[in-house]
Amino acid sequence: MIYTRQQLEEFEDQTLAPYGIRSRDSRGRKYPEEEADFRTRFQRDRDRILHTTAFRRLEYKTQVFIIHEGDYYRTRLTHSLEVAAIGRSLARSLGANEDLTETICLAHDLGHSPFGHSGETVLARLMMDHGGFNHNHQSVRIVTELEQRYPDFPGLNLTWEVVEGMIKHETDYDEADASDYDPHLRGHLEAQLANVADELAYTSHDLDDGLRSGLITPSQLDGFAIWEIVNESLGRRKNDPLDELSRHQVIRRLIGFEMTDLIHSIDRYLRRSKANSPHEIQALAYNVVGFSEDMHRRNRELKDFLFEKLYRHYRVVRMQTKAERIITDLFELYVANPGALPDTVQLNIPARGLELTVCDYIAGMTDRFAIDEHKRLFDVDVLP
Repeated sequence: MIYTRQQLEEFEDQTLAPYGIRSRDSRGRKYPEEEADFRTRFQRDRDRILHTTAFRRLEYKTQVFIIHEGDYYRTRLTHSLEVAAIGRSLARSLGANEDLTETICLAHDLGHSPFGHSGETVLARLMMDHGGFNHNHQSVRIVTELEQRYPDFPGLNLTWEVVEGMIKHETDYDEADASDYDPHLRGHLEAQLANVADELAYTSHDLDDGLRSGLITPSQLDGFAIWEIVNESLGRRKNDPLDELSRHQVIRRLIGFEMTDLIHSIDRYLRRSKANSPHEIQALAYNVVGFSEDMHRRNRELKDFLFEKLYRHYRVVRMQTKAERIITDLFELYVANPGALPDTVQLNIPARGLELTVCDYIAGMTDRFAIDEHKRLFDVDVLP
């Protein structure tokens, strides 16, 4: 049996809650196109993101650990896939549009610079007098301008709802600037789900990688409410060893508890709001997506711990310092000597300006490429 786009849209009508966004109700694309025969608009957007150069490069961009630290740790790519999986599960349970949620999740980190947030920080400093830099804004520029894959328009020509969801992506590490996308309205439900899926993923999985690496030890987590609750539910005692299998059990149970709390908490917010359409969700004075008060407090405790004990661990800080040096050296050299840029990159200077062209080039680099490029340009023993 073949399902056409029209039948898939009818299926959305039958299965989505009143506040879930129907793909047939999309505000459309900036540049008119004929839609696909067998994919909804949001499914098509998802596929366009998966085929971008920027998405593939996430495989070699830092989450917490630089790529040469080992093959077992998360990268921006695996993080994005894990966020998408969590987002889809939340959307499915709550009657939101799964495809739209997944698409925003997959796209949310496209603009991340090499070396994670330390790379973003140094680029923001270097670009302070030239428009600034943050990875959320860069993600939007990638899908609306920088990816050149179609002859008739710049970027990917995604639907309004996907770009709006990306622009209104907000977490502890993301800032939203929605000046061109109804700034008086908050993110739609699917955007809010992508936000919390990102938060849940990076907290639980950074904890997992921290424990795997040995930078965090189980004893350091003793006394933290969420850690105690998870271990007690598994019948684990305080001094039980945390081998690899046990660590998988703990992280899996942690994610399960958080997902359950989220689904029930969001359902309560939605019922209380009495919202009966996507617009009513966006017009509310508050977000309808969030943890219960107890879980929010436990998560805040865990995030503060990760910030102090993992993100500020001396091994991580050493690599961050090296990353800042690499990016600063590359930026200053390219600005002083634009001829060192590839010819195809130099072609962008008249339209974008020198500093933004250099920033875009560096932001698109993987960790590995940035390290190798630095060696080629600054190590006298390495051939260019």
